[in-house]
Amino acid sequence: MASKTKNDGGIVETIKTIVYALLIAGAFRTLFFQPFWIPSGSMKDTLLIGDFLFVNKMAYGYSQFSCPFSLCTFIDGRWMESEPERGDVVVFRHPVNGSDFIKRLIGLPGDTVQMRNGVLFLNGEEVPQTPDGQFEEVYEQQGPMRNLPRCENGPVGEGDICTKSRFTETLPGGRAHSILNIDTNGFGDNTDVFTVPEGHFFFMGDNRDNSQDSRYGQAVGGVGFVPFDHLIGRADRIMFSSAGRSMLFFWTWRSDRFFKAVE
Repeated sequence: MASKTKNDGGIVETIKTIVYALLIAGAFRTLFFQPFWIPSGSMKDTLLIGDFLFVNKMAYGYSQFSCPFSLCTFIDGRWMESEPERGDVVVFRHPVNGSDFIKRLIGLPGDTVQMRNGVLFLNGEEVPQTPDGQFEEVYEQQGPMRNLPRCENGPVGEGDICTKSRFTETLPGGRAHSILNIDTNGFGDNTDVFTVPEGHFFFMGDNRDNSQDSRYGQAVGGVGFVPFDHLIGRADRIMFSSAGRSMLFFWTWRSDRFFKAVE
């Protein structure tokens, strides 16, 4: 009888341990980090479909409690690890439909942003682009959504190599990142001058001709200007990556992307 009671007590303790672990993990996720799985190709080649990362929610935190142990400072009315900076790769809520998006922060409050012939202009100054070869991938269905990539050398047959011209773009302040080109004089390659309102930000995808971002108005499904309180956090590092339909397909894992910094 004593043995049965002891076993029952052990099962109860095990269940308690599991419950506590799940509660702690949930609190950790809510306060500090949020997992994010890349579903589309709008941020290639910085982020690929199937990259899995944790978003640093402390970067643009909303309360003192979410920034404990003096990790954050009080900036612009909020407790934050740091202010949003040009070049940050950020997860945010779409201002209209509330879905999570991930793009690169290009324009800060008060900035003017314009695209001319596929080249970015910030505050009237051209942002340098340096040719950096080509980005190559197999023309095949990608990820759980089975999207086909867009190709600069298209049309190509399934299984053939799909290419895009790659450039290194260097923002004011010296932060550099990779961007891709598909179209010549595409819809988003020439825009009006956007002036970023106070308390808002302007985002663009690195795969410039395959991204619904701040260049496109919210009335047509674009992102438009994103309010500060819609920012969720900064993407700092890829933890895991799978090129297949499921992360369980171990033969599709991209081991060279594990723990890769997001630049």
